[in-house]
Amino acid sequence: MSTNTQVSNELPLPAAKPRIKKKNPYIDIWYRLLKNKLAVVSLGVLVLLVLTALLADVIAPYPANEQNLTNILQAPNALHWLGTDAYGRDILSRIIYGSRISLQVGFVAVTFSVTLGGIIGAIAGFYGGSTDNILMRFMDILLAIPGILLAIAIVNVLGPGLVNVMIAVGIASLPTYARIVRASVLSIRDQEFVEASRAIGESNFSIIRRNVLPNCLAPIIVQATLGVAWAILSAAGLSFIGLGLQPPTPEWGAMLSEGRQYIYEAYWVTTFPGIAIALVVLALNIFGDGLRDAMDPRLKQ
Repeated sequence: MSTNTQVSNELPLPAAKPRIKKKNPYIDIWYRLLKNKLAVVSLGVLVLLVLTALLADVIAPYPANEQNLTNILQAPNALHWLGTDAYGRDILSRIIYGSRISLQVGFVAVTFSVTLGGIIGAIAGFYGGSTDNILMRFMDILLAIPGILLAIAIVNVLGPGLVNVMIAVGIASLPTYARIVRASVLSIRDQEFVEASRAIGESNFSIIRRNVLPNCLAPIIVQATLGVAWAILSAAGLSFIGLGLQPPTPEWGAMLSEGRQYIYEAYWVTTFPGIAIALVVLALNIFGDGLRDAMDPRLKQ
């Protein structure tokens, strides 16, 4: 009896291994952050602040600098929810427009500090030796001066104004980012992937840009979040003592300074701008702490 069945001498192919899907670390960080209820609430406050600043022209009930001398120092009422100041200007509208100034100072100053401080820290940590000593000793000199005093000194030299305040606050926080980046680079520069990049002939600039700095992002992001709060608070302090933005610009610190002489007869003039500053700084600090915990590799277990 014949058969068409052919016996193959070939060995059976091994079964394909199931492909393991790599987990996105950023998604993991996001889920960790969502477990922190205070951090989520703080993030909501910050998102609301950003939307308020962007839509100030739409949601503000009055122009920021519109004066009405018949409504001087009115208590909160149906027409002016947070009252009016000594010039009859609506405090709610000025707080809304002031959020633009505070966010602009915070983000621009921190971006300046992160960029320049990151470059200084990366160069100092990667090259070491005399380059490290010169750069970091200069950072130590800046770090020895309290940040707000250094900012006051810089604004005194440059003069008051929005741009000068951002420069002063940025320089005052520069050493912090330089030291953070330097510490991260020192722990990364001798890793195998950096040595492999050197072996294939990559330049030092390319190694720093492509291999070193991306691995320093986690501590920089956390510190930048906290740094925005410090920048907003410092800018408000400079405006309060007359070295920041000048009247009639609706800036929270300047509003506190203008209303302090009426604090007993018209508490709302200083209370509500102060609450705005405290709320934003608190939200940024809580969110920064939650982000730090979410990005901490020791908590992944």
